[in-house]
Amino acid sequence: MPAGAAGDDAGLVVVVNSQVARGAVGGRASLFALERAGFETVLVPTVILAWHPGHGPSTRSVPPDFAGLIADIASAPWLPRVRAVLSGYLGAAAQAEPVARLVHAVRAARPEALYLCDPVIGDHRGLYVAPDIAAAIRDILVPLADVVTPNASELAWLTDREVGTPAPVVDAAHALGRPLAAVTSPPLGEGQTGAALVRASGAAQVARHPAVPQAPHGTGDLFAASLLAELVRGDDETTALRHATAVAYAAARAAAERGADELPLAADAAAILKPDLATVDLTTL
Repeated sequence: MPAGAAGDDAGLVVVVNSQVARGAVGGRASLFALERAGFETVLVPTVILAWHPGHGPSTRSVPPDFAGLIADIASAPWLPRVRAVLSGYLGAAAQAEPVARLVHAVRAARPEALYLCDPVIGDHRGLYVAPDIAAAIRDILVPLADVVTPNASELAWLTDREVGTPAPVVDAAHALGRPLAAVTSPPLGEGQTGAALVRASGAAQVARHPAVPQAPHGTGDLFAASLLAELVRGDDETTALRHATAVAYAAARAAAERGADELPLAADAAAILKPDLATVDLTTL
């Protein structure tokens, strides 16, 4: 389905994520993928930054009445139009409970609505959020999710398991107990990366592509939003996995070709959102 063809009333997706003034991470990447897929979006910023912390220190502003903002959205008259909620980076542990209440309110208004939890807590270097934030995501939000999209390091922390090879990744993903887990950057061998899709039924697939050295931040946000867009639009899980993986790869490759320090979402929008699916190999684990 072409971008923007999700229907006359595609519905709303509520995104609860970070907001940067400059860059293509967090909520900015999420909204790019979802809006180009044809969905209206509602952004609830969890923290406002000048840029991604990887570029250096900047002012960090957490909304002072985050719970009130969430409560307003949870009681909005348009809530039945919400088809999905996506949560990503949290700015404080106390934000997890309001997000959970929002998910419950959306499901009460529209039972088939999806909730995707992207547990943005760390990478191979360890946690980059406070431990209480990581614990709140693990204990409050992950158990509510229809879809969870950790990277391999986050999966290891969430489950307290080693995930050094594909088989333990599948076992750890099952341990999350969610209907669908899509694990980004699983261990696929030298020069390879991608995503592993693990279903509660036990079936698992991996979408792989060549690794892009020193890819800018934001590919995980882009993957999660792209995966959610495809699932909400009715694509099967395998198709959604391949598309979302190809989107993230196309964005990383475009950044490398341009020598960019951020994903060039606007400059290469067409190539990113309509990627060559043949660049991604799909196999069963």
